[in-house]
Amino acid sequence: MVETNETSHPGKHAKSAGNDGPESRTGPSSDLFLVVGLGNPGLEYLWTPHNAGFMAIDRIAEQEGVVVQNRRCRALTATCRLAGRKVVLAKPETYMNLSGAAVAALVREFEADPARDLLVIYDELDLALGKLKIRERGSPAGHNGARSVTAALGTQEWLRLRIGVGPRLPPEAIAAGGRRQGRDYLLSPMHKADLAVLDRVLNRAATAVRLILEAGPAVAMNEFNRKDNEEDAGNRE
Repeated sequence: MVETNETSHPGKHAKSAGNDGPESRTGPSSDLFLVVGLGNPGLEYLWTPHNAGFMAIDRIAEQEGVVVQNRRCRALTATCRLAGRKVVLAKPETYMNLSGAAVAALVREFEADPARDLLVIYDELDLALGKLKIRERGSPAGHNGARSVTAALGTQEWLRLRIGVGPRLPPEAIAAGGRRQGRDYLLSPMHKADLAVLDRVLNRAATAVRLILEAGPAVAMNEFNRKDNEEDAGNRE
C-alpha cells in the first residue's frame, strides 16, 4: 500500500546505539555517514513528487559512479566515499509511511549516531518546487515518512534535507485561500517542465550533501537556506 503525507501508521520505536565522540556537530563522530532518501518503490512512482528523496539518492550515486542496488536492512543501498568519509546511500523499500523501519535498521547495522551520522532527504509539499531546506532537528510536521523516521529512532535529533515539490501558486490564488494539492499530486507523474526544475534542484541537493560532509550542517544551512531566503525576498520586491 502506497502512503502519502496525509495518513499515518505507527512506527516501530527503536533507539540506536550512538558513537562516542565530541558533543559538537562540527566534526564527524565516525568515518561512516548514512544518506537515506525517502520514497515509494515501483516504476509507477518513479517520477512522482513524493519520490524526490529517491531521485536525490540516485543523482548522488550517478555522480559517484555507483548503483543503488544492494539489498540491506529493507533498503536498496550503495557505498561510496565523499569528503573522506564512507557514505552509505539508501532507498527504503518499505513504502513511505514505514520508512523508519529501514532507517532504524540501517542505523543499528552500522552503529551510527542519528544526530551526527545520518541525513534523510525527502519531499516537502509546503516548499515550492525549486527550493530546498536543511534542518538539523525538529518536528516532522505533516510528512508521514519523516514521522515514521522520528518514531522509529525515538528522537527528532536527525538531519534532514527537504526538497520542495509544491507547485507555485499565483498571488491571486494564495489571496483567495488556495491550497497546494495533496495526495493525487504527490503520487502523479510530474510534468516535463517541473521535472526540468527538479533536475536542477537535485544537483543542488547533491552539492549540499557534500558541503554537509566537508564543513558541517551549519555551514550548509547558511549557504543553501540563505540563498532561498534571498530569492524569496527578491521576488517580493
